[in-house]
Amino acid sequence: MKRIFLLSLLAMTGITLQAQSTELKGTLTYQSPTTGVKEYAKSVGIFVSRPEVKTDPKTNKTTAAWHMTNMEWIKDYCEAKDVTIEKDYLKLFPEVANMSLDDQPMLPMSWRLTEENNETVLHCYFRMPADEVTNLWLTSEETCLVDQETGAQYRIRRTEPDTFRKHFTVRAKKGDVLDLKIFFAPLAETAKEVRIYGLPNWGMMGVPITIRYQVSATFTPLVYDTIPQLHKPYVHKEHLSEDKPYDMQNWNTWKVMRDAHLIKPVKDGTMAMWRTPEATYLAIGFEQNWTTEYWSFGHDIKLVDETGHQYKIREIQGLPMDELFFMEGMAGDYVAYVLVFDPLPLELTKCTYIEPEGEPFSAWGANWSGSVQALDIQQLRENQRLFDYHPRVIVK
Repeated sequence: MKRIFLLSLLAMTGITLQAQSTELKGTLTYQSPTTGVKEYAKSVGIFVSRPEVKTDPKTNKTTAAWHMTNMEWIKDYCEAKDVTIEKDYLKLFPEVANMSLDDQPMLPMSWRLTEENNETVLHCYFRMPADEVTNLWLTSEETCLVDQETGAQYRIRRTEPDTFRKHFTVRAKKGDVLDLKIFFAPLAETAKEVRIYGLPNWGMMGVPITIRYQVSATFTPLVYDTIPQLHKPYVHKEHLSEDKPYDMQNWNTWKVMRDAHLIKPVKDGTMAMWRTPEATYLAIGFEQNWTTEYWSFGHDIKLVDETGHQYKIREIQGLPMDELFFMEGMAGDYVAYVLVFDPLPLELTKCTYIEPEGEPFSAWGANWSGSVQALDIQQLRENQRLFDYHPRVIVK
């Protein structure tokens, strides 16, 4: 993406992604839509291969044998009874609402960590690939939560239904989402991060989980941001000096932009984020080293969450995408560009910014380098204040 160059082209040629941001600093608790449930964290989870499904030609009943047991030396077996069916799965995980899960070759192994009735509950969701699934495995005595600050271990108390240390068969309607529950002692009020062990089918063998909110706090729902009102640049010239179709190898055909959003000095690459129900806005701050610099932003820039789900870029406000362009300003300016992505789930706390390296091109100091950055969403929301408009001040 980044510009790298341009001494003044004038010298060379003569022309030449919060008005109401909620402060979430570990002192607020999200109140789940389910009364009395405090939600600490949740994830769509890993995706695993769908097992082979067989259909009885006489009854049309479908069956499947689960293929990821991992505990084959344990011979205890049972049939799970009175399994809870989660009717609100798509409300809990709206990011999969548009996925045709029955047609996907992979199944999401989703989970949710809550506090209910003075116990910590890990909900492990399993979408039935068939009417009957055999050889399932949930948990054993290995399962625990470990507080990463104190080392305190929260050992498993029980499961619902009772499948502790057993392989099991379950019967339900194909497509139903089972809610398999694991119970622990209530987390300490000081818990900030725990690791979950002993759940191989859900990919949790030491997975770190951030406890976003402490227990002893006022229940306040998460709140969306408003759309950031950053100044949008405009096209000053459709071509630098040659009225020809855009050619990345000929910088005389690149657009010339002006009037970028100015901010106070920040470290190059500083980011801020705003989340709305419709989109995610990521502002990136840069220092302008030259009167005219070139930049580029590709369509393959994306945000990726811990499950691997991608949130694609939609636009760069006021700027071309998949084109190199010039921005005119003044050396010493600090400017901000706003990238717009698909909306992130409100409860998401971390994600990764991925910008692949661009195609090589001909220009002095040419550089379309890539970038991979881990992002702390709350910190980026706190950075919103850094992107207030700051007009250029010239002292003579």
